Amino acid sequence: MSKIRVVIVDDHAILREGIRALLQLHPDIEVVGEGANGTEAIAAVERLDPDVILMDIAMPGLGGIEAALEIHKLGRRTRILILSQYEDREYVRRLLKAGVAGYVLKKSAGSELANAIRAVNRGGLVLDPEVARTAMADAGQATTGGAADPYEALTDREKQVLKLVAEGRSNKEVADVLGISVKTAMSHREHVMEKLAVHNRTELVRFALKRGVIRVDE
Repeated sequence: MSKIRVVIVDDHAILREGIRALLQLHPDIEVVGEGANGTEAIAAVERLDPDVILMDIAMPGLGGIEAALEIHKLGRRTRILILSQYEDREYVRRLLKAGVAGYVLKKSAGSELANAIRAVNRGGLVLDPEVARTAMADAGQATTGGAADPYEALTDREKQVLKLVAEGRSNKEVADVLGISVKTAMSHREHVMEKLAVHNRTELVRFALKRGVIRVDE
């Protein structure tokens, strides 16, 4: 039987080593690569074509949500399993919309991680119980209607730009991370501010924090 080929992506090297050591205990799983951010995650998928990519959310540069969107666009067979310390409703909602196959909390992973990898590799959807409750609460809230959400008016690329700008990145840094021109980065930034009806970086950061796009501890 062929092994499940996994790539681990997290900005903490010690955590990657720990996960690798844990997965080495399972003969049907093989770690074929690692990465420290979303950009490296995308490159690993293109280069290694793994069965499963195990990825954190909050990483420098291109985060897990943005990377998931880009990986999904590649149309590869790779399944995305999120391993995170956060159970924030906004993160869960955005990642499920981005097409991830699973969401497991770091505090409860342990020996369950291998089973989660096997499940998503078979085509299943794996959600930590706490995450599932969060997703259900969000779904129930969505059925009640309400005012239109300006965040949803943003394109995937504009959402990426919003996160990077809110993190304090310059137009050149945004362009470098996303592989676009500075002029294009500036244009995206202008569109984001217009759609969100914000007038400066402070208001943009405030919106990003409130919406869960960035966190104070990032």
